[in-house]
Amino acid sequence: MNEEEKNPWKILNEKKIYDNPWISVTEFDVLNPNGGKGIYGKVHFKGLAIGIIVLDDELNTYLVGQYRFPLNQYSWEIPEGGGDLNVPPIESAKRELLEETGLIATEWKQILTMHLSNSVSDELAIIFLAQQLEQRSPIPEETEKLITKKIPFEEAYKMVEDGEITDAMSVAAIQKVKLMLLSKVSKDGKSERPEEVS
Repeated sequence: MNEEEKNPWKILNEKKIYDNPWISVTEFDVLNPNGGKGIYGKVHFKGLAIGIIVLDDELNTYLVGQYRFPLNQYSWEIPEGGGDLNVPPIESAKRELLEETGLIATEWKQILTMHLSNSVSDELAIIFLAQQLEQRSPIPEETEKLITKKIPFEEAYKMVEDGEITDAMSVAAIQKVKLMLLSKVSKDGKSERPEEVS
């Protein structure tokens, strides 16, 4: 580790402010990197954030729409959910995909690892690309009221470009897959089949 990468913060005291089964909030008394006293609030997430971006043989993807309580607005997103830290992320991804879309995929690839809001939380997200699909019946959780739609991937990409999709994991996943598809075309000089994306 370089000298510049060492932790310049000093913790003087800490106090847990809030705790529930999913998150805890801790307030720290600190000395900041310049030696000044202050406080820092940290939201600790007790699970992983899991995202799945789907591509079928015709380059369609699936979006899930739901009303997001913290934002007080409707949001279109890739299939997403929580993953237990004691469960392999891929298993959580398979469960979430089936719950929200009714899809089962036989090809999986981890494409992104993200810290979603690293100035205030330690929430870690892992995003997978799912391909070679079989449609079954979705089994959403009782707390969810979801709408699922199948659209061309390019339409989802345009929704990101137009600011219609603002969810961080969805934006990053769609942009990542767009780059993967462009890279495949530039290497081969031809349009790719989605199962060949790597």
